[in-house]
Amino acid sequence: MQLLTTIETVHEKRSWLFTVQDQYGEKEEVILVPCDDGVEAWINRCTHESQRFDTGRGAPIRDGQLICPRHGSMFDSCSGYCDNGDAAETTLPAVNITVNGNDGSIYLTDDEMTFVHEGGIDEDEDEDEGPDSTSHISL
Repeated sequence: MQLLTTIETVHEKRSWLFTVQDQYGEKEEVILVPCDDGVEAWINRCTHESQRFDTGRGAPIRDGQLICPRHGSMFDSCSGYCDNGDAAETTLPAVNITVNGNDGSIYLTDDEMTFVHEGGIDEDEDEDEGPDSTSHISL
């Protein structure tokens, strides 16, 4: 089990983004969103065209609905189900979490995923994507 954050933090920020690695080594973004008095965890992309809900500034949520920023499909934050727009009749892929009832701590308990870091995939500073400047080039 990997400690992620707390229910209080998710409800205060309205969403909490983190990156995981699946059993095949692929990275995936996950969002924690408020649900009634608790929290749910969903893969951070719309089922219609894989549009990210949270791009690093928080997920758009209104009246208990997670909103796709591209086409406006709305997913119930508790069930992940969408009954409207281009993503109608689909459900967001869930990620298993456990909440400690004593202190509200949230743990990643999905056997197929390993916590990498808080934030999105693009915020991974451990990846070597080449030099930050071209000053190493000489003529």
